[in-house]
Amino acid sequence: MSRLPIALARRVDRLSRQAHAFHRFAHHPLCDRYSDEVVTFGSKCRLCRGCLSAAMGLGIGATVGICLPQNSGTELVQLGIAAALALISLKVRLSKFNARFLPAAFGSAATAAALRRACTGDTQAPVIVAAGLLLGACGFVVYRKHGPNRGPCVSCPERERLATGMCSGIAPITRRERAFQRLAQRWLDAAPK
Repeated sequence: MSRLPIALARRVDRLSRQAHAFHRFAHHPLCDRYSDEVVTFGSKCRLCRGCLSAAMGLGIGATVGICLPQNSGTELVQLGIAAALALISLKVRLSKFNARFLPAAFGSAATAAALRRACTGDTQAPVIVAAGLLLGACGFVVYRKHGPNRGPCVSCPERERLATGMCSGIAPITRRERAFQRLAQRWLDAAPK
């Protein structure tokens, strides 16, 4: 069994990161039908609107939770609101703000406040921290099982081309992947055996 030289492996890894950087965190096809699902920064970066909303909610909520005075009653209400919004979003298609940002903000605010109180010796706070972390983990698992919304693909006139990777939403990704594979294969073929 021959091993790939470390320098070449790193070179291929860098090429892979560069080839996929423009869509790595988009999680959706890059066509007009999914334009509401993707946030574009310049010409080289696309992010999933739901993931961006959740990340912003986590950051803002944690900051608020650390900065504002809290008590266990407020934190439990916040966790309840986060759980309720997350459950409602599974049944009803809510905006990204309501389905991702708000549950993440309420949950992380409660968890951060309880964590701050746990550091001061409050005996109830660790239970709230555990509940917040468990709620976040359950929400993530349920979200992953829920799967992506492929509704726009169902009615798309290009849906037959989706399997070949040549619909307008997948074609830029497919072209980058094929170019990456060609160049990486040339490098691998030229590597000493």
